[in-house]
Amino acid sequence: MRYLLAFFILAILGIGAFFILPQENIIEMINDDTLIFPTSDSPKLKVANADIEPQKPLANPPKEIKAVYLTSWSAGNPEKINYLLKIAKETELNAVVIDIKDFSGYIAYDIKLPEAEKYKAKEIKIPKINFLIKRLHDEGIYAIARITIFQDPVLAKARPELAIHSKNRCQTSIRQPADKCQMSSSTLWLDHKKLAWIDPASKEAWDYNIAIAKDATNRGFDELNFDYIRFASDGNLGDMEFPYWDGKSPKSEVIKNFFKYLREQLPDAKISADFFGLATINNNDLGIGQIIENAYQYFDYVSPMVYPSHYAAGFLGYKNPANYPYEVVKYSMDSAINKLASSTLNFKSKLRPWLQDFDLGADYDAQAVRKQIQAIFDAGSSTPELINGWMLWNPSNNYTVEALLKE
Repeated sequence: MRYLLAFFILAILGIGAFFILPQENIIEMINDDTLIFPTSDSPKLKVANADIEPQKPLANPPKEIKAVYLTSWSAGNPEKINYLLKIAKETELNAVVIDIKDFSGYIAYDIKLPEAEKYKAKEIKIPKINFLIKRLHDEGIYAIARITIFQDPVLAKARPELAIHSKNRCQTSIRQPADKCQMSSSTLWLDHKKLAWIDPASKEAWDYNIAIAKDATNRGFDELNFDYIRFASDGNLGDMEFPYWDGKSPKSEVIKNFFKYLREQLPDAKISADFFGLATINNNDLGIGQIIENAYQYFDYVSPMVYPSHYAAGFLGYKNPANYPYEVVKYSMDSAINKLASSTLNFKSKLRPWLQDFDLGADYDAQAVRKQIQAIFDAGSSTPELINGWMLWNPSNNYTVEALLKE
């Protein structure tokens, strides 16, 4: 009887607790509609993880862009974004460049593109990209989507007929010299980083990347930044076999045709192109198809990567150009401006270079970073209308905040 009485007392207390406890502390274990921890296929989870509606570009974008680069992993990290917004509030920073398709070939968000599904080209690092754009825009931050083009291992593996292949892997022992390579994912040509490349003359590859660019624009990105719009620069270059490029047409013409096609397909978008720093001073295509003058009529902004550490010993007579950030950037930008100013184009780009904020060849502290920024403004002092700010590059996204002016 004592045990029975105790049972009834506990039962009554339990019922009382049900009515006393706040409703949110009650977990219904079976009904999926009210599960606090829903199953993976639960509508609740889908609603919780749903992105917001696509955004509009900034109504009043900054007149002069001052940006830093973020990997897609950083862009998908709320703590990183919070820190970025804090820096932007305290300094002159007003823009960010975000990887949406990087050197891996993976698209960093849940793009609704049939080809991306077919090629298994999505790796979701930014779960809610529309929400991210809104957060940036709410703080007046200009959002730039960076898209790597012809360095694309994912597309190369999924569509090897569009990729560059290795002559040595193409069953050379059983084919005649004039025969085409029996192309497959096992015959892909790889650069020094073991990454595969797409033939820059493949129009189908052009369209694939433009579809990604259009999606980014429709989500509210303010600008599209295209990188690796060139032929490969390292690896066994003599071992390359191209399915589309005939090997006779100048590489610069292939790349220029892509520039033209980009502008035709994205007539209303703000677009920018990344170039090797040496393209500012060289008159040839560097063996990769990049002639900076060819971009001036098609892009809103042209962004040479004038990292002092990337200039060879002996440049301007310096044993180590990395130790001379002002001089290297000033000389490069002077040349780029002269090429732009002397052109007779109806439409002209503005220059917005990438600057070094990483240690290579020398320690890059606040003074070294600031010297590069000063070099840009000094180079453009007589033609300020040809300059549109700068962008800082650090592959780890750890920036020298002390180099930025306080607001």
